[in-house]
This record gives sequence, C-alpha cells and structure tokens, in this order.
Amino acid sequence: MITGASNAPDVLARFQAVAEETRLRIVQLLSNGERCVCELQADLDAAQSRLSFHLRKLKEAGVVSDRRDGRWVYYSLVPDALEEMRSFLGQVKPTCDGLPVVRQGECCA
Repeated sequence: MITGASNAPDVLARFQAVAEETRLRIVQLLSNGERCVCELQADLDAAQSRLSFHLRKLKEAGVVSDRRDGRWVYYSLVPDALEEMRSFLGQVKPTCDGLPVVRQGECCA
C-alpha cells in the first residue's frame, strides 16, 4: 500500500502504466517533446493497433495527454504526473525498524 502520497491510487496507476517495456520507451521518446503518433509508430516499429493500446493505457493513467490537429494526433508527457511519481520515489528511503539502513545486508542483525 502506498502511504504518504497525495493521491495514492493515481500514483499506483501511473507506475503500473509505465512498468511495461513499450510504454516505458514511449515515455522516453516523449521526454524530448511532443510527438505525432506516426513518429512514435516509426520509432517503435509498432503496428498502429498495438501502439494505440499502449498510448491509451498511458493516457488513462494520466502520464500522457494528446491533442488532435486535423487528422494527426500528437502526444506529450503530463509534467505534473511525472513530478508526482518523482516526488513519491524521492520520499522512499530504506529503513530497518525505523532507522536508516547503513549498509546493505546489515539490517535487523
């Protein structure tokens, strides 16, 4: 269970969404800015139906957003969603009975 996160269900959904190789690669590609779906398809050498599935999962989790320009659809990362994930990970610290772990393998000895 995620504790201390402002919106735990959203954070969990976002981590689940990016915890897949193709979706993680999409996030990496979008880190350079907005991309047309056709560019993502070429970069990933992915079938349109497969790519649409992964983009839908990322969009449902709030990791990416899209905008339509004529017949083209452009995707970009949602900075607030990534910052929330980054913030959660920044708060995670290894501990042993409430004390910081000094060295790996010496916890609770």
